[in-house]
Amino acid sequence: MEYPSFYDEAPCIIMYDPLADFLGAIPGGRVEYRYIDVVKLAGHSCPTTAGAFLMVAKGLTALYQDQVPERGAISAALRADRTDGATGVAAKIVCLITGAAQDDGFKGLGGRFDRRNLLSFGAAIPGDLRLTRLDTKREVDLRFVSSVVPAPRDFGNQIQRALSNDATDQERKMFVASWQERVRRILVDQHANPDLVVIS
Repeated sequence: MEYPSFYDEAPCIIMYDPLADFLGAIPGGRVEYRYIDVVKLAGHSCPTTAGAFLMVAKGLTALYQDQVPERGAISAALRADRTDGATGVAAKIVCLITGAAQDDGFKGLGGRFDRRNLLSFGAAIPGDLRLTRLDTKREVDLRFVSSVVPAPRDFGNQIQRALSNDATDQERKMFVASWQERVRRILVDQHANPDLVVIS
């Protein structure tokens, strides 16, 4: 499968999934989540998908330090309502990596592995996302500041031209290059910038 090579340069999130281990889906339960997994889930790559991926990555590092985070043992709260903007996309990425789901999540086996009601919206939090460890109750708030990596000055014109019925191949290619270059800068050049994902 072809995709921009910089996706592989983005941070990799390693989780332990006890359910996958218990059922033998992934012996040992060690799961790697890469940015390409997010792209497959969302069907696209954009600043929102990149920002959600980085917020989860940085939040898990803050909560677990040198430990491997446990999938299904984390709750997630988003400040925005479920239908606001691209909140639904971000929530699906959070769910993919952490296992946190609403009432439609996995109901568990024998009282274990229940992943329902761990994802909520409209939370009164200072950031965009709050992750909480269920075992220690330790929590971390995260805010993605997309303006740290702004779009090119003429980006509005590029997207309008690319969307038009008479756009040339060259115009579409210019738009794609600008779009993915911004994502690349977020994931690769600026991912360690503390102003990009603010942690509290």
